[in-house]
Amino acid sequence: MFRIAKCCVQNESKLYNAALRRFISTTSVQCKTVQNADKSSPTQAENHSFVMHLFRGQIESRQVFPYPNVLTDEQRETLNMLVDPTRKFFEEVNDAGKNDQIEKVEEKSLAALWELGAFGLQVPQDYGGLGLTNTQYAKLTEIVGANDLGVAVMLGAHQSIGFKGILLVGSPEQKAKYFPRVTSGEFAAFCLTEPSSGSDASSIRCRAVQSPDGKHYILNGSKIWISNGGIAEIMTVFAQTPVTDAKTGKTVDKVTAFIVERSFGGVTNGAPEKKLGIKASNTAEVFFEDVKIPVENVLGGVGNGFKVAMNILNNGRFGMAAAMSGTMRGCIKKAVEFATQRKQFGHTIDSYGTTQEKFARMAMLQYVTESVAFMISANMDAGSKNYHLEAAISKCFASEAAWYVCDEAIQIMGGMGYMRETGLERVLRDIRIFRIFEGTNDILRLFVALTGIQYAGAHLKELQNAFKNPTANLGLIFGEASKRVVRKVGLASPPAMDHLVHKDLAPLSNVVAKKIDAFGQAVEMVLIKYGKSIVNEQFILNRLANAVIDIYTSTAALSRATASLNNGLPTANHEKLMTEAWILEASDRIDNNLKAIASGKSLDNFTKLTSIAKTVCEANGVAQLNPLNL
Repeated sequence: MFRIAKCCVQNESKLYNAALRRFISTTSVQCKTVQNADKSSPTQAENHSFVMHLFRGQIESRQVFPYPNVLTDEQRETLNMLVDPTRKFFEEVNDAGKNDQIEKVEEKSLAALWELGAFGLQVPQDYGGLGLTNTQYAKLTEIVGANDLGVAVMLGAHQSIGFKGILLVGSPEQKAKYFPRVTSGEFAAFCLTEPSSGSDASSIRCRAVQSPDGKHYILNGSKIWISNGGIAEIMTVFAQTPVTDAKTGKTVDKVTAFIVERSFGGVTNGAPEKKLGIKASNTAEVFFEDVKIPVENVLGGVGNGFKVAMNILNNGRFGMAAAMSGTMRGCIKKAVEFATQRKQFGHTIDSYGTTQEKFARMAMLQYVTESVAFMISANMDAGSKNYHLEAAISKCFASEAAWYVCDEAIQIMGGMGYMRETGLERVLRDIRIFRIFEGTNDILRLFVALTGIQYAGAHLKELQNAFKNPTANLGLIFGEASKRVVRKVGLASPPAMDHLVHKDLAPLSNVVAKKIDAFGQAVEMVLIKYGKSIVNEQFILNRLANAVIDIYTSTAALSRATASLNNGLPTANHEKLMTEAWILEASDRIDNNLKAIASGKSLDNFTKLTSIAKTVCEANGVAQLNPLNL
């Protein structure tokens, strides 16, 4: 049979080569700048990102199998010592409902949080912090997310992004100066978004110009929707600065990051914003008028601000997934307590299939979110630099899963769930922002798809270069052509995963492996068909992103369930069932998304949707009259 495939290679390779040449002749896949694009990623050979390799139809297993467990005994003991006080704080001190009503965190809660060290969880101990790892941080964030998302946002705005830049790229002098302050009573904030600059972070207008004596930068401009903006003393601020190229002598504007203190003068803020949710979190516009910033307060180098901003955001997203997994735990607990007590038609409502289906899906979403969040945090703790796509996926998936779970918890509880007394209406309002801030889910999906496509496209460019000297690269060309012919005649095998999982999960791993192979083929097809214009095909990109999200989440569940089975955990069979159910449905979603990007009917429907949207926008709203023609 292999001889049959081999005989077809020459003819088949001609067809493939022609298509490949068309692709290469029209494109050198260059993704437009998308929020959170990582311009400093390691070389392709060094990249261990599982998601990145999916775009080539490959399995890079090092960051997903076995399920990572990086805590030392000492770190686990430290975490255990922090878990109980954190839970006790929310049980005995903090009142989430009251924080929401008064639209700020009560002073007694703030004092207790400072006392607990909650504002310096990852600051090294030498500077007054707790020096926690990402995994330890994720666990505490999960507890906070289960209890009060207003507090979670305040804490996250302070340390996950507010002073995170100092932690990541700050100089020793900057760390020594600011860490003792942000751990002992001074709030921090992250100032990026502007009225004219939302998801397109590179288009900011806030401007800083160096003073004639070269000792200061003079900052002018404003930022909007800044969490902790009305209470922060120390801010990471991003502004355009003129930068002269040493080689060409040309001066252009580039974004630079600065550490700005309110005490510098010229820093003011507006009143707290009135918001749908997270009302306890202070959100305000911040104004900068002739603020004198010492040159030593440049963070990460002049002109490197965009890189610094993206590094901060990429580094902190796993924390949102951890918080959302905690939120879902809380919602499920409330719904279960109600459903197991509430009787209708002679039975408690948890005995009915409709309610059981809701609980099963809620439990699966929480399990998958938690699996992804702690996988990423462990990868980061193990020293990985290749987690940005996974972190973006975790934020998208977790925020949407939490919305679904909370909404279903309210539905299970009926009228009681709608009442303020239950607390779920507050949670629903609070959750909504997580699909928007720190990179909207829409932008992050494009980021995932375009970054992965760029990685896949580089491989096709390598083949194009090989065609320029076919004699010297015959092995590469023949190997690629053979692979495609073998695949076409049905002899190819998908990448293997069964050796990585527990034997009871091997059939599921084969399902996921087949989807990885199909996904890689779909990406290649899209690259050859659309070339560089793929950046404009958002209907296609979104479906690729959705497919890769399902593949990654399925793999994370497989890995965690395998670890539970191998370790004989009491919940191992429960986790196995959730993983089986999740992958069964995820597999169907992957098929549907991949079919949509190749189906003529679907592509035609995308065109229809575009036309409908244009008509609505041209009409400034709904285009048709109502049925009464009024």
